[in-house]
Amino acid sequence: LFFAGFSFNEVGSIRESNSKVVCCHFSTDGKWLASAGHDKKVVLWNMETLKTESTPEDHTHIITDVRFRPNSTQLATSSFDTTVKLWDAAEPRYPLQSYTGHTSHVMSLDFHPRKYDLFCSCDGNNEIRFWNMNQYSCVRVSKGGTAQVRFQPRTGQLLAAAAENVVSVFDVETDRQTHSLKGHATEVHSVCWDINGEFLASASQESVRVWSLASGECVHELTSSGNKFHSCVYHPTFSTLLIIGSYQSMELWNMAENKCMTVPAHNCVISALVASPVTGMIASASHDKCVKIWK
Repeated sequence: LFFAGFSFNEVGSIRESNSKVVCCHFSTDGKWLASAGHDKKVVLWNMETLKTESTPEDHTHIITDVRFRPNSTQLATSSFDTTVKLWDAAEPRYPLQSYTGHTSHVMSLDFHPRKYDLFCSCDGNNEIRFWNMNQYSCVRVSKGGTAQVRFQPRTGQLLAAAAENVVSVFDVETDRQTHSLKGHATEVHSVCWDINGEFLASASQESVRVWSLASGECVHELTSSGNKFHSCVYHPTFSTLLIIGSYQSMELWNMAENKCMTVPAHNCVISALVASPVTGMIASASHDKCVKIWK
């Protein structure tokens, strides 16, 4: 497929499980892809050997999010079972640690891009917990995140958190809310920063909005024409290109020209999209039980 001067093709696929895949993430070096969902285990795909292995089903309920610790083979999973667990892709036979304290389904987690021992997670009660990995303890509890939490890349100065139809942005050091981004008519499923942390994209069923952190304004908006949106990610090399996951297909949205191209991708909703700036790969996960790689 050629679009706006570059090609976009499926380069790999795994049917990883017997149930819906809801999350995926690349390691910093792009060598591992982790994915997880309704079958309570993480499937680890080695991008160099194309071999897969998986963790045991240590969670007692579905996994909602998976994130690699920066510059590490370690990764963490959040689950409906109220816990976050830490794993090592190089030795995935048992969890390294379990973090308890949430009183509701843990919906999402993310690692700080610079403070490697800090991560945060959010739950169904709108609670955000910040954890120190070395002390195995929760260092702070705040409110304002349910569906997803994502640290600003590179600096980690800000944290974006989606709860219902609002995206809140917090200053991580002071725990002060800096932005309340309003405009979505329905629940925001997914948020994604651009590579420089200057723009934030948010996806709900009816629209994808791109916000400028400098002005706090919505600078681009794409309205769904029937095919409900679910996930989004910035293209790893084309900064004006946003990839949006919907039911069965992806929209490649060139924001500079406000043009879209639809790419058939899966047999069900595309629940998660991630990109690796190192390899230029994009991964899509779907309720059709498959994970696909694109470049």
